[in-house]
Amino acid sequence: MDAVFWIVLGVVLAVAEIFTTTLFLIMFGVGAFAAAGAAALGAPVALQAVVFAVVSALSVAVVRPVVRRHARPSLETGEQPFGVEALEGATAVVLEPVDADRGMVKIGGELWTARSYDVTRTYAEGEHVQVIKVRGATALVWQDDISTPGELPEAKR
Repeated sequence: MDAVFWIVLGVVLAVAEIFTTTLFLIMFGVGAFAAAGAAALGAPVALQAVVFAVVSALSVAVVRPVVRRHARPSLETGEQPFGVEALEGATAVVLEPVDADRGMVKIGGELWTARSYDVTRTYAEGEHVQVIKVRGATALVWQDDISTPGELPEAKR
């Protein structure tokens, strides 16, 4: 019966981690699963609690920093960015007017829905903007102070 309690606790903590994405609760979930293993082997409740505490503490102290170090964006680690990360900082051409709610831009030959990063700004068709951040399938853009008027983003590279 003790093992069932620890398993349920571990599952609850793992599900809670899905909603927080802090890599903190999952470490306690690992401790709960270790305590369930101790309970399945017939360990007394006090020893189960010690196993839970020790495994959780070791997970937080040792495993979490390693996982977080490897999960950092490539811009922080100095590696070559790829995927959506590579779009951040790119220059785009406005195809449909961009405001706080909607818009369309062309980034490196691809069409992207866009919104203005500054909700008070709007960008007209043909303007050059810079991609500040990508959220889902929407590029958040800002005025491009680097491009000269009439310069195509593809020509900058």
